[in-house]
Amino acid sequence: MGPIYSLADFLDMLRRRAAVILYVIAAGSILSLWVALNQQHMYHSAEVIQVTRPTIADDLAKSTVEGSSARRMQLIEQRLMARATLLDIIDKFALYADLPSLTPTEKVVMLRQAVSITGVAAVREGFADDGTISVLTITALMPTAQQAQQVASEFGRRTIELSVSSRIAQARETLSFFAEKEAALASQVSALEDEISAFHAANDVAQPGTVEFRRSEVATINESLLDIEREKILIRRTADQASASERPATARRVLADAQDKLNTLDAQRDLLSQRKDELEAALETTPEVQRQLGVYSRQMEALQGELEVVSTRRNEAEVGFRLETSRQGERLTVLEPAGLADYPSTSARKNKALMGGIASVLAGLAFAFVLELRAPVLRSAAQMERETGLAPVASIPVLETKPRGRGLWGIMRAWRRLLPQKLARR
Repeated sequence: MGPIYSLADFLDMLRRRAAVILYVIAAGSILSLWVALNQQHMYHSAEVIQVTRPTIADDLAKSTVEGSSARRMQLIEQRLMARATLLDIIDKFALYADLPSLTPTEKVVMLRQAVSITGVAAVREGFADDGTISVLTITALMPTAQQAQQVASEFGRRTIELSVSSRIAQARETLSFFAEKEAALASQVSALEDEISAFHAANDVAQPGTVEFRRSEVATINESLLDIEREKILIRRTADQASASERPATARRVLADAQDKLNTLDAQRDLLSQRKDELEAALETTPEVQRQLGVYSRQMEALQGELEVVSTRRNEAEVGFRLETSRQGERLTVLEPAGLADYPSTSARKNKALMGGIASVLAGLAFAFVLELRAPVLRSAAQMERETGLAPVASIPVLETKPRGRGLWGIMRAWRRLLPQKLARR
């Protein structure tokens, strides 16, 4: 059963609960005024940073800093919102100096809530989202306009510095890695060459460049041996002819000369044969030696191929490092510096006080309605007829049995009753 069904019931409730409603409105209005007077105005300042694309196209000179700009900006934001960085900014601009009771942790939390970094994604090329950011906005909300401008500018400056330093550091680390890898591979190639040379010397294996030379030398020796054999045949034939046609004394002299020549040719043949045997022994290798030489050859080819790839990557890393140090890669530029706010961004105190007063009136009416719901009694003949369907025979008004108070309300009621009598006497 509800207590209010008509405008008369509502007005009757206002009359009965006027004191409660006025008390609630007065308390709410006082509270609203106190909140409005103690309100801290906040000023807003924003710095806009543009993410500029590389000056040189990636097809001509590719940067070694990989990853989307959105991920890099996220890492930069995490470094900016670190406790040490925020405390440094708080000490630099003496933020929250009027609140000495705050701990460093509370100041860090307040600054994190007061600063926001948002990025605007670049227009997509096709259907894929490459995570590229075109504009970065740094917003600061501080108690004074100067602090808001200083904080926004400081965060913008640190963002640009962190972007430059992180890109250069990543390019430098990439170049250092490939340079160290190239030096290590070159050292491995040199060590393998020394090992191959030692193996050749230990097994008397001809170097690949001297095999053809030794084979040609063996062929030359073979030709020399054939010439010696031909010359020996000619000498023997001449000696035989001299023995048959010449006198014995002449024949003996010719045979002696022939024998000397044959002895000389035999000595030459023995020397050449010995040299030939040495060369042929040097050219001959065992299967185990051949297998080990094949292993060395494959290792050398693998190392040289890897060294060639690493050298190419090292050259690319060096080009990328030069791009970053000369600021020719992706960079951040201030598109709109942070400015001083002309007006606070928070609402006016008058509006807050007015809204508090309206809320107090609504709260007073709601409280009075709740009190009516707690005491759902029939207060008039119309309510009784509406609720029960029975018309009352007589209606007796409420009689006040308590003595009238001498308070403010009692004095006002007495003065209101005496006022018509005083007017009539005049």
